[in-house]
Amino acid sequence: MGSRVLFCLCFLFILSTLSPSSFSLADGDSGLVMNFYKDSCPQAEEIITEQVKLLYKRHKNTAFSWLRNIFHDCAVQSCDASLLLDSTRRTLSEKEADKSFGMRNFRYIEDIKAAVERECPGVVSCADILVLSGRDGIVALGGPYIPLKTGRRDGRKSRVDLLDEYLPEHNDSISSVLEKFQAIGIDTPGVVALLGAHSVGRTHCVKLVDRLYPEVDPRLNPDHVPHMLKKCPDQIPNPKAVQYVRNDRGTPMKLDNNYYRNILDNKGLMLVDHQLAHDKRTKPYVKKMAKSQDYFFQEFSRAITILSENNPLTGTKGEVRRQCNLANKHHD
Repeated sequence: MGSRVLFCLCFLFILSTLSPSSFSLADGDSGLVMNFYKDSCPQAEEIITEQVKLLYKRHKNTAFSWLRNIFHDCAVQSCDASLLLDSTRRTLSEKEADKSFGMRNFRYIEDIKAAVERECPGVVSCADILVLSGRDGIVALGGPYIPLKTGRRDGRKSRVDLLDEYLPEHNDSISSVLEKFQAIGIDTPGVVALLGAHSVGRTHCVKLVDRLYPEVDPRLNPDHVPHMLKKCPDQIPNPKAVQYVRNDRGTPMKLDNNYYRNILDNKGLMLVDHQLAHDKRTKPYVKKMAKSQDYFFQEFSRAITILSENNPLTGTKGEVRRQCNLANKHHD
């Protein structure tokens, strides 16, 4: 009897010393927790939020960038801020690869990092800054506030060689798009919701001229074609030229469900938008999101959460970069 009591007391003592993250790992979770920096840098999330608001006030397009960063970083094997690394003599940066065409505003991530570093040097990872700035960018665009866990650490190398494997292309089949996202745990309604990010920002003519030249895609809404042709007058556009079409002419700066109404009306700019509205696997969800913004936000929030927790580096893995564009070994 005495030995049983002693065992129970020892077991309770062990439980009392375990951190929340210990339970998460035991349950097979990502190892991330809510408010990871509550003791080491209590002001971290507030600083990030304030910086995002300040930058958005000065440069409205930063919010699109914060949102897009989550897709391009977290979908490629690990949510570890590898996207932010500069090219080296040996390795091309992910942000300079063709798959990252049109991405920008990376320098402002450094502004956020610098503000956090002034408060808590060497504590908050660039991976968490990338994810939290994306969360706050979504709010700036009128989208939902999504509580996201933290505790990620930064990778040390570019994953440029994996971009084609993990990132869908604008003219991929819907089957390919579904497969790539389902591989990281995002189901069909989640994929439909993630593509709702096409409700904001703009698309460069490089990515949609195949639907205009040499012949106009007959599936495009004829009322929408003149505007597209006006914005994209060249069959072979200059990638460096400012030639683009707003993804949503009605509410171009707002993350909303207008995207789904547009693609059901054949006003989607890219081939993947058209397929999303007409494929039998995705169309029911498109129609449901077109009718209900609440449903869109619900599924969008769920998908972003899954994406943000994709295979992060935690614990002693990786590092906390001093500059987001350089691994520490290159910073020293």
